[in-house]
Amino acid sequence: MCDGCPVKLLPSILTADFGCLRQEIAAAEAAGVNGLHLDVMDGRFVPNITFGAALVAHVRRWTALPLDVHLMVEAPLRMVPEFADTGAQSITVHLEACPDAYRVLDTIRRAGCRAGLALNPGTPCALIIDLLPQIDILLLMSVPPGFGGAPFIPASLDKIRRTRELLQTFPAYTPLLQVDGGIGTTNVRAVADAGAQAAVAGSSVYNRKGSVTDNVQALRRALLA
Repeated sequence: MCDGCPVKLLPSILTADFGCLRQEIAAAEAAGVNGLHLDVMDGRFVPNITFGAALVAHVRRWTALPLDVHLMVEAPLRMVPEFADTGAQSITVHLEACPDAYRVLDTIRRAGCRAGLALNPGTPCALIIDLLPQIDILLLMSVPPGFGGAPFIPASLDKIRRTRELLQTFPAYTPLLQVDGGIGTTNVRAVADAGAQAAVAGSSVYNRKGSVTDNVQALRRALLA
């Protein structure tokens, strides 16, 4: 855990080396991250395909870290039960993929998981207002979803600020404001200052430029600078 860090750090395993995934996860846990972010893609809602519930279940056996499953899929309602059974702590779905988002979020919570709602870069934050009673995590995408390593969209900072201001007008509801996409040492402090409470970092944690420990420490230094 990063004492004094203004946001939680959640590495995405999407850019980890899947040939030694268990060791990559152990390295993140040893570095003291706050959880792991697992991006599930179906090749339909987004163009890429990643992995399913079986891999999430393996990750659950390998680590005690909280698992944050991000379903970038069409018709996520049908997938909720199998991912809830993996032992994940939270499941996030996209508003754009949910004709009945209230029902999907309610199903996630009834399954014993925290319910997350993700918004693509072009989706207005005001659309969440009537769903707030069901949202435990609000995830703002700061890149188009579908691939790791995409560059951070600068306008995302203003969207984070506006979303934080919107949430403050509804003090009865306190979803965790999470940001995902293109986050690294050059912008993680700005993301935190804009109001984010959790940051998903993939290629800035898992890369060939440094060890997982060094990369996590670099993000912490940037947050505290």
